[in-house]
Amino acid sequence: MLKPNLHKAVFLDRDGTLIEEKNYLHKPEDVVICPNASEGLKKLQDAGFKLFIVTNQSGVGRGYFTLADVDKVHAHLCEALGKAGVRFEKIYIAPEHPDHPSRGRKPSPQFLFDARDEFGIDLAESYIIGDKVIDLECGWNAGAKKSILVRTGYGKTVEEKTPEVLAKAWVVDDLFAAAEMIVSHGDRTLISR
Repeated sequence: MLKPNLHKAVFLDRDGTLIEEKNYLHKPEDVVICPNASEGLKKLQDAGFKLFIVTNQSGVGRGYFTLADVDKVHAHLCEALGKAGVRFEKIYIAPEHPDHPSRGRKPSPQFLFDARDEFGIDLAESYIIGDKVIDLECGWNAGAKKSILVRTGYGKTVEEKTPEVLAKAWVVDDLFAAAEMIVSHGDRTLISR
């Protein structure tokens, strides 16, 4: 039950979930939105969920590209999805190298806590969607209602290599299937295992 004056949210990984996985993507022209992603996002938004992106961008910390490059990619992504009526409340970026200290690098739940505090999010009624175990762990660490693995990006490989980790997660084909699961209040008959 949603607490009074709080909002429900969906936290989304970027690469492999919202957009096609491309090694260290940093150019707007290389962005390819996953099939049916905009429809899934719109479905979630229309159902009253606030949308957030939570992304690790270690290419910045590795010196492959700059935070300004990341911002350009995000501006392009938001503009493209905005044409479908999709709006993100905020994009949280962890630019650090994996070997360096990071406040928000997934699986840390810190960015979800930040969204809770800044936007009045009820994490117990919120979801996270991603294509890696660290995305799922981020949701579990934050006390999210459910962590959802999509088979896009690295998701299919994760499902094949670490099925035991997924016992607490929902596994679906793509972002649109995840949106259908969430909006239908987690009707497990929609899971396509």
